[in-house]
Amino acid sequence: VHLVESRGGLVQPGGSLRLSCAASGFTFSSYAMSWVRQAPGKGLEWVSAIDSGGGSTSYADSVKGRFTISRDNAKNTVYLQMNSLKPEDAAVYYCNVYYWNKDYWGQGTQVTVSS
Repeated sequence: VHLVESRGGLVQPGGSLRLSCAASGFTFSSYAMSWVRQAPGKGLEWVSAIDSGGGSTSYADSVKGRFTISRDNAKNTVYLQMNSLKPEDAAVYYCNVYYWNKDYWGQGTQVTVSS
């Protein structure tokens, strides 16, 4: 299993950023995917998840209405569209899959929200 997140970046408060995560090594279209983040000095925070077909999504209250998760099973890629970013959204973002009773993570991508 290999998960590779796109590069994050520096965004001003109120701005937008789209993350992507390219997956390989497993049948992507058969597994739910998640995004998780870790802010400096804090623990992991689950952000969002999407089912294998893309028809069902869920979000943490902290991002609901601002973030949108989606996937393209033809491209083995999951996305996280982040709008109306706040300073408290700054974190390292990881995509995640639970595969054969084990969590797999990407390398993480830094998102900085600052003016």
